[in-house]
Amino acid sequence: MEQRISLVTLGARDVAALASFYEALGWQRVDSPDGVVAFDLLGQTLGLFGLEDLAADMGVRVETLGHGAVTLAHNLHTPEEVDALMARAEAAGARIVKPAAKAFWGGYHGYFADPEGHIWEIAHNPFSPLGPGNRFRWNGYGG
Repeated sequence: MEQRISLVTLGARDVAALASFYEALGWQRVDSPDGVVAFDLLGQTLGLFGLEDLAADMGVRVETLGHGAVTLAHNLHTPEEVDALMARAEAAGARIVKPAAKAFWGGYHGYFADPEGHIWEIAHNPFSPLGPGNRFRWNGYGG
């Protein structure tokens, strides 16, 4: 198995409302089969799929899915960009879990929950500067 993730799927109680939230952040949908909303990212895709449908597809009861201890992270070039995106997310309906602030590890970050509780970390990491096309790599792309 290669070290990459192709698709992250979020189980959604209300796919249309959750899709509207991500569209309010400026994301654009791509064509997708009925019942699935997809947003292409840089080399991956974020999919939204009905929670009941996801459970059925996996062959498990929906109660077993819950919310795990997982965060999705979005890194930016500056602390000011972090503040701006946190404000945009809140205006779009996100709940601020932790306001952006200096981090113990030397960066700047905050956390928000989308309208269905999926947690996003919004960060500026000076030790992992973004590369060409805003691509992220742990410890950056330095020479």
